Amino acid sequence: MAREAGLALYNKVAVQTSSVVIRSYSTSFGLASRLLQPRTRLQIETIYALVRLADEIVDGVAAEAGLAPAEVARHLDALEADTAQALRTGYSVNLVVHAFALTARSTGITEDLTTPFFRSMRADLERTEHTPESFNDYVYGSAEVIGLMCLLCFLQGSEIDDDRAKRLREGAQRLGAAFQKVNFLRDLADDFDTLGRSYFPGITVAAFSEADKHRLLDDIDTDLQVSGASITELPPHARPAVALAQELFSELSRRLRATGAEQLRSTRIRVPNPVKLRIAAGTLYTHRFRRPAPGSPTAGRQQ
Repeated sequence: MAREAGLALYNKVAVQTSSVVIRSYSTSFGLASRLLQPRTRLQIETIYALVRLADEIVDGVAAEAGLAPAEVARHLDALEADTAQALRTGYSVNLVVHAFALTARSTGITEDLTTPFFRSMRADLERTEHTPESFNDYVYGSAEVIGLMCLLCFLQGSEIDDDRAKRLREGAQRLGAAFQKVNFLRDLADDFDTLGRSYFPGITVAAFSEADKHRLLDDIDTDLQVSGASITELPPHARPAVALAQELFSELSRRLRATGAEQLRSTRIRVPNPVKLRIAAGTLYTHRFRRPAPGSPTAGRQQ
């Protein structure tokens, strides 16, 4: 009994640690995640906490601590190895990894999704410019697989047919891709000036133009259209949070389009907190409180 109590406490502390990590780094994530059921919210937090841990290794914190590039790479390799072992055994001495493994083992997340993620993280240590092929692979590993991980959490305990599952997977991937591309665009200058990276193939900060901006945003908006169309296919408990995330990034896309290319070279565009709250209120009303009209496509999916 003592051993069971000890493991239960360790699991609880690990999950709580992940919650502290992600809430400290992302206000937008915290806002959207509050619309999830407690179990699902905690699972999603464990995923994003692991992502954050890897991001901090490759995005400069390890270097700021005085680690040489080879040491930074070894830490990322060690994190991947620890994650893989935790997926197999259900235990890690790293609380964030342990919490992620709890989620993964209960929802069906496997190395099929974690391996591409760590491959993309490793690319940040090895590559400063991308080809179209390497960019697509990077976005898949750094963002689309995260959407697929979250989808597995949303669908836990649900039975759906293959066609619906396919649409939901595409929606999850396209939403993850849109998130990543929006962040690349608004961090265009900082990624180049601070990290020396240029993610979009053929795009340079110095020559970034209005045509470049609109071309990139057209691609992002296409992703958002596809992902938005799949939201009503999600289980009802997941729709408000996903819809809010979709709307927040759609608003950010609109603000980026209204900002001149010259300004994007030096300014990080964000959605002000009052606007986020207004969007959250509207999303909550639409997806949780407003009942669809009889005969509408979602009328039978509210329970």
